[in-house]
Amino acid sequence: MKKIFTAIIITAIIQFTFTSLAHAQLSALPDAGNRRASVSEGIGITDVTIHYNRPHVKGREGHIWGELIPVGYVDQGFGTSKAAPWRAGANENTFIEFSTDVKIEGQLLPAGKYGFFVAYDPNECTLIFSKNYTSWGSFFYNQAEDALRVKVKPVPADKSVEWLKYEFADQTPVSATVQLQWEKLIIPFKIEVDVVNTQLASFRKELRSDKGFTWESWDQAAAFCAQHKTNLDEALLWTDQAVGPDFGGSQSFQAWSTRAAVLDSLGRGAEAAAAMKKALPYGSLNELYFYARSLARNKRGKEALEIFKMDYDKHPDEFLTNTGMARGYAAIGDYKKALPFALKAQAQAPAGANQITMATMVKALQDGKDVN
Repeated sequence: MKKIFTAIIITAIIQFTFTSLAHAQLSALPDAGNRRASVSEGIGITDVTIHYNRPHVKGREGHIWGELIPVGYVDQGFGTSKAAPWRAGANENTFIEFSTDVKIEGQLLPAGKYGFFVAYDPNECTLIFSKNYTSWGSFFYNQAEDALRVKVKPVPADKSVEWLKYEFADQTPVSATVQLQWEKLIIPFKIEVDVVNTQLASFRKELRSDKGFTWESWDQAAAFCAQHKTNLDEALLWTDQAVGPDFGGSQSFQAWSTRAAVLDSLGRGAEAAAAMKKALPYGSLNELYFYARSLARNKRGKEALEIFKMDYDKHPDEFLTNTGMARGYAAIGDYKKALPFALKAQAQAPAGANQITMATMVKALQDGKDVN
């Protein structure tokens, strides 16, 4: 009796297990030997990621475009769509995500995830970005869910591509061209980002988070604005936070010099000079040296020499400050006074590139030439 009862329990467990598994799905290879893939690229601070499945040609050369991938929209005989585009890959539908707003072929597309479809035509393909990115393939494609459509011209490929792939090409700081490549065809589309405005929006958001509790964050945002000559009024407010008493930047050369740069960009020269005057006592050896070098390069020789002297007085007879004194005197045309400092620096120079630089500097001063 006990054995019969045990057998009944085991049978029940097995039946329950198989019933449960009927509603589950184990991880397995994609259908038809296709490959899952994703590709990602940063454009400015914008992340662009494409998730897709890669079909392969598999001996079907000449029968992909216009046959396996039909022209336009078709009734696939399954699902709710009677006019479905191609899923731009295999198996699950391809989807693409953007971390910020972008422009596709010059048309605005908000940040987010989008199902990506292609209505193929040998002369002009229609690319579709759908708000529905979770459906399987394009069997349930609904035009009402389109977020954007753009038209692009397909391009013949130089060589056949066996496995469908997406690549980023023609990258610039503000754009890239995505290429869908398969068999002997490329379908390209250009993505552009507004780097400055997306960066500013990111700064505003992050400065309200825990990242806004350090002076360095406020300084970084303000320095970006000074560098790009943009958003300067708000940048000045950001420097108030950087040099203020709350976050620790009140005795920072970097924070005060950034404030000076913003004020200078605003055309407020006297205030910029006053801010720079506050920065100087806090400057490190390197900070003072490179600030003075920037003055020398901008033909402000007398000011450069003053800063080089200040640096030398704080750090006397060191390689970098001797180099600075040589550059400072050269900036005002006094090569005779510059040469002894250059020779001292040459003797102190670390091995490698610094020795080459100093040898070049000494030779130039001996020839009566500026070294800045």
